[in-house]
Amino acid sequence: MKKRVVVTGLGVISPIGNSVEEFEASLKAGKSGIGKITAFDTTGFDVTIAGEVKNFDPALWIDKKDARKMARFTQFAVAGTAQALSQAGLLETTETSEGVRRRIKSDPEKTGVVLGNGIGGYEIVTESFHKLFTNGPRRMLPLTVPLMIGNEAAGNISMVYGTKGPAYTQVTACASGTDALGQALDLIRSGRCEVVISGGTEACIVPFSVGGFQMLKALSTKRNHEPEKASRPFDADRDGFVLGEGAGILILESYDHAKNRDAPILAEFAGYGATADAYHITAPDPTGEGGGRAITLALEDAGLKPGELHYYNAHGTSTGINDPTETKMIKYAFGDHAYKLKISSTKSMTGHCIAGSGGLEAITCILAIRGGYFPPTINLDNPDPACDLDYVPHKIQYGTVEAAASGSLGFGGHNGVVVFKKYTE
Repeated sequence: MKKRVVVTGLGVISPIGNSVEEFEASLKAGKSGIGKITAFDTTGFDVTIAGEVKNFDPALWIDKKDARKMARFTQFAVAGTAQALSQAGLLETTETSEGVRRRIKSDPEKTGVVLGNGIGGYEIVTESFHKLFTNGPRRMLPLTVPLMIGNEAAGNISMVYGTKGPAYTQVTACASGTDALGQALDLIRSGRCEVVISGGTEACIVPFSVGGFQMLKALSTKRNHEPEKASRPFDADRDGFVLGEGAGILILESYDHAKNRDAPILAEFAGYGATADAYHITAPDPTGEGGGRAITLALEDAGLKPGELHYYNAHGTSTGINDPTETKMIKYAFGDHAYKLKISSTKSMTGHCIAGSGGLEAITCILAIRGGYFPPTINLDNPDPACDLDYVPHKIQYGTVEAAASGSLGFGGHNGVVVFKKYTE
């Protein structure tokens, strides 16, 4: 029998709130976090909007000296971890002469970190390239390499909180956060870890990445004047995704470990499935077979029949090719139940937070289970005939959610799906 894995803590840094409470309130209200880009001057860009994290003060969660040695994506992850550990009752803080010392209250050698990140510290890359080409290599930031590389979020979580188990970074593009959760699930089931800090983080709203996605014709350009309406998954008038940023962090524990310390159990992490399309570097297999098979594998891993899932948080990017293809994936996996299933894309509110999306959307599933509701897909004004399922348009709906799943699809043909169930003894 597979070892049971449960969720005991959640942490959120996002375009629609920098706490779980703020995030959930925005989800319920159908609030958009997309606006004009403030991180840089967009003169000359076709794209001038994004889902930026607002009012983020790393000093609320991270010692100032440590924060200066972290890129923005790392700060998001470490801050989200502080929130999640606190909710789980696993955060120990002590005052020292050098500031606040934070440590995890579990066996450090049986505590791991698995974090998804797709791009790394792009603001560091941008600044250092500018200094290199303008003034030469001696003017580059001394910490360019350790700040920019994608594994440093997981590494800093380990150092800040004193975890000494595995500290991995999963890089599967937009599926990174979801695949990180799946890898964390396996670490606990195998007995290698009793606790794993997992999820995804991203912060790439900088000229280089916005320009790159713009040149791929992947980003929305038609609604710079009304940014809150630009991300419109499954709508016939969609014209591309909106870049977002943020982190979603979950504390995962073996059931026995959580019960032995009388932890607050928020949900059961029941299953994970992953496949590769073997089709195209940026486009999903148009048949939907690859993503559909990942959903099927995740349900089988969770011991659920298709009809037992009540909510599916779609990848739902608002691009021309993703949304109808994902609709096919859902039909492939669920058959007739696809037409009864509640589905939504919360990227309509957050934008596409790349690796951060997997963590944030897994948290959305857990909140939906606990709150008994289905978050909306906002801006679904003119449904695409090829997207003919129930995407919970415009407003929240309420109902029983015993089990929920989240799917993520990444460039390179990566498909990852995670399944959560309502916790029962």
